[in-house]
Amino acid sequence: MKRIAVITSGGDAPGMNAAVRAVVRAALAQGVEVFGISDGYRGLIAGGDHLRPMAWNSVGGILHLGGTTLGSAPAPAMHERDGRQRAARHLAAAGIEGLVVIGGDGSLSGAAALQTEWPAHLDALQADDDSLPSAVADRRHLALVGIPASITNDVAGSDVCLGADTALHRIVAAVDAIGSTAASHQRAFVVEVMGEQSGYLALMGALASGADWLLIPEDPPEADWETAMTDVLGRGRHLGRRDSIVMLAEGARDLTGQPITSEHVKQVIEERLGEDTRITVLGHVQRGGAPSAYDRNLGTLLGAAAVHWLLKSDVGAAPVAVGTRANRVVHTPLADCLERTRGANLALDQNDYQRALRQRSASFREALAAVRTLVRAQPRVDAAQSPGLRLAVMNAGGPAPGMNTAVRVAVRLGLDQGHTMLGIANGFRGLIDGDIRPLDWMSVSGWATRGGSDLGTNRYVPGRGDLYAIARHLEEHQVQGLLVIGGWSGYRGALQLFDERQNYPAFNLPIVCLPATINNNLPGAELCIGADTALNSIVEAVDKIKSSAVASRRAFVVEVMGRNCGYLALMSALATGAERVYLHEEGVTLEDLAADVHNLVEGFRGGKRLGLLIRNERANPIYTTRFMASLFEEEGGKLFDVRQAILGHMQQGGDPSPFDRILATRMATRGIALLEAQIGAEEPMSACLGLMEGGLRETDFLDVPRLMDLANERPRGQWWLAIRPVARTLGQPAPEPPGNQAAALP
Repeated sequence: MKRIAVITSGGDAPGMNAAVRAVVRAALAQGVEVFGISDGYRGLIAGGDHLRPMAWNSVGGILHLGGTTLGSAPAPAMHERDGRQRAARHLAAAGIEGLVVIGGDGSLSGAAALQTEWPAHLDALQADDDSLPSAVADRRHLALVGIPASITNDVAGSDVCLGADTALHRIVAAVDAIGSTAASHQRAFVVEVMGEQSGYLALMGALASGADWLLIPEDPPEADWETAMTDVLGRGRHLGRRDSIVMLAEGARDLTGQPITSEHVKQVIEERLGEDTRITVLGHVQRGGAPSAYDRNLGTLLGAAAVHWLLKSDVGAAPVAVGTRANRVVHTPLADCLERTRGANLALDQNDYQRALRQRSASFREALAAVRTLVRAQPRVDAAQSPGLRLAVMNAGGPAPGMNTAVRVAVRLGLDQGHTMLGIANGFRGLIDGDIRPLDWMSVSGWATRGGSDLGTNRYVPGRGDLYAIARHLEEHQVQGLLVIGGWSGYRGALQLFDERQNYPAFNLPIVCLPATINNNLPGAELCIGADTALNSIVEAVDKIKSSAVASRRAFVVEVMGRNCGYLALMSALATGAERVYLHEEGVTLEDLAADVHNLVEGFRGGKRLGLLIRNERANPIYTTRFMASLFEEEGGKLFDVRQAILGHMQQGGDPSPFDRILATRMATRGIALLEAQIGAEEPMSACLGLMEGGLRETDFLDVPRLMDLANERPRGQWWLAIRPVARTLGQPAPEPPGNQAAALP
């Protein structure tokens, strides 16, 4: 294959630019020509200047931009055969052999129809115009790959569609802001979000923001939903809530299929509760703005994977959609994706809500069950009159955004089952000192959105002299199960209790560890609570650094956290377009630095305006961030300035991202269930819980030493290192003649 094209179509989605950039650069790196099609299918049907060749630097500086720089526009003609024939003419005349389509259900459907009809279109074109080159006329197959892009996450083929994570960021930020004004005036707010045929944004937005009621298309409320809703909201106010948030998908409906509007919800609340109620329709703000770190990396990985499939697929291969499943890039027949998407929509149109819900992912259904519990104003079971369990929860290790979210979910789910929930303050120090107190339903109110750790946390690991005090306090409070939410020092403390079971009977209880650390370096967990928030903090800071650097012809060496794990460094480099990343796993040599100096000097001589290098804080003990900056400054001479930026503890701070709030909720839900299952067993299992290959898995404490590189305090196998070649390819100097390298941007 010698020439491909890329198009963005339908509603724009944050992350499209990252996908376009990856398609262009991954193809050029393989010696393949790339054409960009502007203004979506309208541009393809119009032809002419709408199809233009793309160079390496054509996609420089677009990673952080929202929308699509290629443009998109409605094209009703693409639904007609004549329109598709005009599109085929322009593709054939340009010699396009493969097409990457980034868009939603309508865009992918149009592309699938075009690909199916391709041979017939060529025959018709040849009959009408015998001037078509024979090479074009003989090209009987158009290779096609789709990238699902939809902020409402309503396209099958990917666990998360491009743009959905960013839309959640917009929703959660808005609801967090609304919460403060609502509490000030004791108001109720009805927040309407996008989703005519999908409740994903409303569901995950409610879960992440701690909303008090939820209405989505896939799960209509009971017949007398007005009474049920106002009962919950009214009891919440009686118990001390100063605000009420109702999250509503624009396609919400009742059991008969009749729409439930935000105006109707407002009217019900005002008439039955007498509360001042306001409506906020977020609208297109959900679609706009800079993409999140997740969407930048998702677009990058899917764009590179799309090119790889085009170049490796057999001639005549059926079109595919590239997406993610189980945290891995997967290829699904495009026809299957479209059929599943239409099946879910058809089920909703027929009011078959159980079938529609089955079409959604397992994580969607898990989230829905969790929300139904968390929105209650008080627990279903009175713990004082229930023979429930006595469970303790604590944070341990460095602070990680999402710790509070996990504690809130664990406490409320436990109380809802009739358990007594105990909070241990200040990590293992609090357990040693006996700083343990009961937690009730309202004691964790507002914790879903709050960063840091309200229970308190630290990296103290108990010594042998502390074990007696810990055992005594566990016995005094009759603790039957322990949930530890934290990082490696928290895991080490839990493992120590586990190892001392024979000497201290009080330790013979199930212990479950939930991974919460920005370093993302824990066993049995591909993604840790807090890492996504830290990544977004890095990306936001680097975006600002890049705008400063472009204005001043500068190179920046940015140091990020991670200890001996390079996850934050690599993923932030991928999301910001850094040309070089230094990892502890790879080390740094003098030869590396010499090559980097050469690339910087040559790049700035060729017209480059900024340089960006990201360094893990422990990449090399000798070649520090200051050393690297000084070296590049000296060798750069008058060509460019060099500055260092050590981001520090800002990476641990701030409110948790939607991803981390949702992950914390899923893990805390499974953690409580695991404790319940193990309590009373003759030899209760203690385990680390983590997201592995897309699902939540338990790793027995006995397996932890085998999984960990204890000297470096990181897992022996790190899945994200497989992404390293993509970052290296896309960040390399442009493989083009020097004349085409002017004004390069990473």
